[in-house]
Amino acid sequence: MKLATDTPRAPRTRVAHCDDLMEALEGFRCYAAPVVERWGACLASRLAAGCRLLVAGNGGSAAQAQHLSAELVGRYRDDRPPFSALALHADTSSTTAIANDYGVQEIFARQVCAHGRAGDVLVLLSTSGASANLLVAAKEAHRLGMTVWALTGPAPNPLEGGADERLCVDAATSATVQELHLVAVHMLCESFDRAVAGAGGPGQEDP
Repeated sequence: MKLATDTPRAPRTRVAHCDDLMEALEGFRCYAAPVVERWGACLASRLAAGCRLLVAGNGGSAAQAQHLSAELVGRYRDDRPPFSALALHADTSSTTAIANDYGVQEIFARQVCAHGRAGDVLVLLSTSGASANLLVAAKEAHRLGMTVWALTGPAPNPLEGGADERLCVDAATSATVQELHLVAVHMLCESFDRAVAGAGGPGQEDP
């Protein structure tokens, strides 16, 4: 029963979502730029040397992860050679079989074990930073000698603590976090392409 003293919640305006995004973007553009610039250069060096990128997320974060892998296998803006990148959730037969036989928490870790090698990079996306299947995947990646990068929501959270490097988006809602994760993906692709072009493409030695 509603009490007379209850204060009704003010309805969100039609532009509130955009306001939230613009507010979060102001800080994001400063703290995200050096991180994704470093990641792009590192990823270009690793993939040009024959390593592989593995990416994973749940729900909307799965869509962002697959967006990243598609940009590297295809292209972001300018034409360039394809690079090896796998979105682990995209193999529905594997994910459902693993979930059925081993439990949902193992769906990414088992694929990391199958596909990952020392020197590869695992990128994990999560708005909460608390998804059990991503945490288990990060541990498996470290066991194999892989590098783990995390894109999460606000810190602190378990995933950013279990990654080698992290980009934690300071935003109030999961929707805004996901939108800025997409911005980070595109910034990473730009940094990657600049590094590839500067190195002369695949097969070049690291400086």
